[in-house]
Amino acid sequence: MKGYVYYSLTESVRNYAFIEDLIEKAEHIGIELRLIVDNDQPSADADFILFRDRNPEKAALFERLGFRVFNRSEVNRIANDKLQSFELAALLGVPSVPTKKLNSAEDVKSYPAVLKTADGHGGDEVYLSTSMKETESFITRFKNRNLIAQPYIESNATDVRVFVIGKEVVGAVKRTGNDSFKSNYTLGGSVEKYVLSSWQEKEVVRIARALKSDYIGIDFLILPDGRWILNEIEDPVGARSLYTTYDFSIAEKLMGYIKEQTTNYFTVVKSVI
Repeated sequence: MKGYVYYSLTESVRNYAFIEDLIEKAEHIGIELRLIVDNDQPSADADFILFRDRNPEKAALFERLGFRVFNRSEVNRIANDKLQSFELAALLGVPSVPTKKLNSAEDVKSYPAVLKTADGHGGDEVYLSTSMKETESFITRFKNRNLIAQPYIESNATDVRVFVIGKEVVGAVKRTGNDSFKSNYTLGGSVEKYVLSSWQEKEVVRIARALKSDYIGIDFLILPDGRWILNEIEDPVGARSLYTTYDFSIAEKLMGYIKEQTTNYFTVVKSVI
């Protein structure tokens, strides 16, 4: 079996350790996995592409070329548009942070408010605004981007990231911010293993089933009263916090899943032909 893992050049450098783990674990189960970046072209005889970029148009191009893409372009599109992610949550009945599209400072009715670019990730382009002036400055700075506004919800800078492969929850980490309202581990926060309750796991799987995703992260804010609410869906999801808190390789689990799914996919194709 032959496949590719696709990254932008910049992200391939930042994620070299994970890429090496993917290639090593793939080799152990008989998969020849190679890295392609930016405008590199996959050979037509490849069986799949593990897509690790925030670019649904590129993922869709690979799909049109006939490749089995993990995750599919529709997952990439929804996960990288926060407004669409919250609309999905509303349809599924999953509690989420109240969110509205931000066109002007008048759209924010009370402060403090959290302002975000709709396609930002990793805690970048997320700001806590305390006034209309600060909101206007944010809109000016990102004037050519889609923006959203949310009420500030006290969570003690704590959230939970849940990692899901297919319809299986493979791990969860509790992240706590360090001198910031943001909890992202890559921004200097701390992490610890988190055990989901049965109802939390059901909500996570409900989202994964609806998306028909292969490998995603789902972030929830933890409220002081113990409730949680959806904050973001991540594709591609970074796994540094998972490697820090668990003793298994997510790359190994992911490549095993891809081999199984790809084998099943071509079995179905051949039966149709």
